Amino acid sequence: MLEVRNLSVAYGGLRALTDLSLSVAEGQFVTVLGPNGAGKSTLFKTICGIVAPVQGSVSFLGQDLLAISASARAHLGIAHVPEGRQVFKTLTVRENLEMGAYTKAGRAQWLHTLERIHTLFPILAERASQLAGTLSGGEQQMLAIGRGLASAPKLLMLDEPSMGLAPAVADTIFERISQIHREDRVTILLVEQRVAEALELSDHGYVLETGHMVLDGTHQTLLADDRVRRSYLGLTDA
Repeated sequence: MLEVRNLSVAYGGLRALTDLSLSVAEGQFVTVLGPNGAGKSTLFKTICGIVAPVQGSVSFLGQDLLAISASARAHLGIAHVPEGRQVFKTLTVRENLEMGAYTKAGRAQWLHTLERIHTLFPILAERASQLAGTLSGGEQQMLAIGRGLASAPKLLMLDEPSMGLAPAVADTIFERISQIHREDRVTILLVEQRVAEALELSDHGYVLETGHMVLDGTHQTLLADDRVRRSYLGLTDA
């Protein structure tokens, strides 16, 4: 579904990503791990067209994304739930969801999708007329995910969905993401720092450090890797 090959991105002459390759098959749940500043958000921004690479290729369902404008990429079936939620705070919950449904597929499936969003996140139905800026952090994250789903995506990209949330709320968010993947058959590409939980959900994972992809494998392979266990899980061999 998504193929990133030999991708390099630079800001002001400094490399944020170097010769990075990544693949996401249809129906997969793929996680990208790495410390702050590793280039994870830059990868997402490049896929979405916010940032232009200096070399490499990005394709989605066989189409060259680099030849397609950023505004048109959502219509292909790519939804990006950004780091920090970034809901439209002065719009209501319902208006935020409507903003997400601007794609052709989103408009065509709006009533069905809205019902599904309300099933996943009942609080969004209860708060439909409430301004998004008055929601709690967890509720805003639910709204951001709902807004992404409103576009009826084939690929849902989630950037640090647990950031700043209480553990119990983050657990709920992870449960819903797993439910979306399992029941709605949406392909997931996740960036997350709660490594153990993210890998448990994943079919495949990648580890990104200082702009380089340094490891990849199944979730079992990565959870067993000494480097991952020491650096990301805080575990040491007995």
